[in-house]
Amino acid sequence: MARTPSTMLELGTLAPHFALPEPASGKIVSIEEFAGKPLVVAFICNHCPYVKHIIAQFAAIARRYQEKRIAFVAINSNDVRAYPDDSPAKMVEFSHHYGFTFPYLFDESQSTAKAYRAACTPDIYLFDETHHLVYRGQFDGARPHNEIDVTGLDLTNAIDSLLSGLPITPEQKPSLGCNIKWLSGNEPDYFG
Repeated sequence: MARTPSTMLELGTLAPHFALPEPASGKIVSIEEFAGKPLVVAFICNHCPYVKHIIAQFAAIARRYQEKRIAFVAINSNDVRAYPDDSPAKMVEFSHHYGFTFPYLFDESQSTAKAYRAACTPDIYLFDETHHLVYRGQFDGARPHNEIDVTGLDLTNAIDSLLSGLPITPEQKPSLGCNIKWLSGNEPDYFG
C-alpha cells in the first residue's frame, strides 16, 4: 500500500460528468440526478485500511446531511482483477455492511477517477449546488495508525459553511490513503 495524497483539484472546478453502474441496484447513476444540490463525491474502495478507518463515520455523516439536501456518492475505481476484494459483488456487501444511504458506483474504465484527478482512497470532494468545487481533501486528520478520533470535522466544517452561506477556507489539507489501483498501462499522468 503506497501512502498517496490527494492531487488537490483546483477550487472552482466544475464537477466532471459521470454515469456509472451501481452494483447494488443494477442501475446507471449519473451526476444529473444530483442537479441543484450540493454534492459530496468520495473515491473509496472496500479493502483500503484508510477507508475502513473512516467509513462508518462517513456513512453516518452522509445520513445526517442527506436530511439537509446534501447529496453523496461514492465511487470505486480500483482494478478489481488485481484486487478482487473490491469487486462489484463485494461492493454490494460493503455498502450493506456500513448502511450506505447513497450510491456506491463502479468506475471500471477508471475514466471518472482520471476526470476528477483522484489519486487515493479516500479522496473526497464537495461541490456546491451549481457543482463547482468548494472543498477537496481529507475527511479529518484521523489515520489508521494515529491517535486522532474519526469525526469527519474537515468535511463537516466545509458542508456547514456551505449551508450557512459562509466562505469555506481555501486552506485545505490533502487526504492521504492507498493509491488508486490503476489498470496496468492506464496510470494517469499525475500518478507516481
